[in-house]
Amino acid sequence: MRENYCGSAPIVDNEFSVELVSNIILKLKRGKAAGLDSLTAEHLIHCHPSLPCILSKLFNLMLWYGYLPREFGQSYTVPLIKDSGCHTKSTLCSDFRGIAINCILSKVLEHCILDRFNDFFSTNENQFGFKKNSSCSHAIYSVRTVVNRFIDGGSTASLCTIDLSKAFDKVNHHALYIKLMKRRIPIKLLNLLVYWLDNCFSCVKWDGTLSHVFKLEFGVRQGSVLSPFLFAIYLDDLIDFRRSNYSNFVILYADDIMLLSRSVCELQRMLTVCERELSWLDMSINSKKSCCMRIGPRCNFKCSNLTTSCGSELPWVTDLRYLGIQITQSRLFKCSFDRAKRAFHRSLNAVYGRVGRNASEEVIIKLVTSKCLPILLYGTEACPISKSDMHSLDFAINRFLMKLFKTNNILIVNECRDIFGIDLPSFLIHARTSRFMLKINCSDNILLNLFS
Repeated sequence: MRENYCGSAPIVDNEFSVELVSNIILKLKRGKAAGLDSLTAEHLIHCHPSLPCILSKLFNLMLWYGYLPREFGQSYTVPLIKDSGCHTKSTLCSDFRGIAINCILSKVLEHCILDRFNDFFSTNENQFGFKKNSSCSHAIYSVRTVVNRFIDGGSTASLCTIDLSKAFDKVNHHALYIKLMKRRIPIKLLNLLVYWLDNCFSCVKWDGTLSHVFKLEFGVRQGSVLSPFLFAIYLDDLIDFRRSNYSNFVILYADDIMLLSRSVCELQRMLTVCERELSWLDMSINSKKSCCMRIGPRCNFKCSNLTTSCGSELPWVTDLRYLGIQITQSRLFKCSFDRAKRAFHRSLNAVYGRVGRNASEEVIIKLVTSKCLPILLYGTEACPISKSDMHSLDFAINRFLMKLFKTNNILIVNECRDIFGIDLPSFLIHARTSRFMLKINCSDNILLNLFS
């Protein structure tokens, strides 16, 4: 395909201006770690005013000749330990998550590419990741509305969550280039991206020491500005809900895939189609972390397990974790907040155990409301909440205040809440839901407005 590929119109109108580079530098986030060249955003922000002019000419030359300096493809990886019970057992390589630190000048170039060639990086409406004014709550709300529509029509919704094994690290570069060429991306930009991905090197930083440098043969560059958009393009050809007659849906948030259908047979067919596309992309389904669930009037009926092409079975479960929330099997769409409450109390005890009696009540309350309370309220604006769940969330805050002020009298706790200006989750959730629904009404996403 590369031999006869010419791409879209020339890139003369898409050149990087001095004003564009200057605005991007001013918007860079400060306080971030420096790359291997020891440069940070502060160096560019407080540099001589002629820097945007020099970088503009340099970036245009890179785009025209499809060539990048060696440092633009170099990074170092810092391994961070995960929180999944690693403190109670011997740590393995799989217990660490690598965070890559890239050159700050390469990030400025990537921001320029996104600004000038934004139309080539757009994806379908069923992909909610890596988009402005789009979050996990939008994806959760879409799943909720689709399930409710199925139930209102007298059907039982069948859900299947697909987990991909090392999705970002296993992106096949040649398959990605084919996806980009199908979008008629300019040939100059394609040559630049090909050279960029073919010359990616990294090393591991541990206790201030750097390992040997190794080449990255697969995957998108971690920590890169363009990588999330390239990965979204990579998965953009999965089942499109606009061709499903509104009976089957695929909702994506990055590499988290949710299949929804009115019947188990259709869900199996969707899984087969998705697996065929993923196989072409050199992606594999992690059957140990993928599962299915039914919601609706016949949710308790026993069904055959879904099978993958390799013979693995995806079991039916009663609790399904999706984008940080816990969906439970029921006749209606229902969420469980037990996990959120446990995480809230765990973080609360960690904060309270560290500062304890050494800090004032004002400091403890500020830490809890800024660090712990968001854990309790996560996703509540997009989930249906019953009165009992609302009382349970309120009790978690009241119980903390009882412990802080050493009293079991709810009247004293209410008075302390008024003095310190602490709002209960029931009030906060109502305000969050109102703001969220305003965003939904103003959204241009077809899937969000389909059943709203």
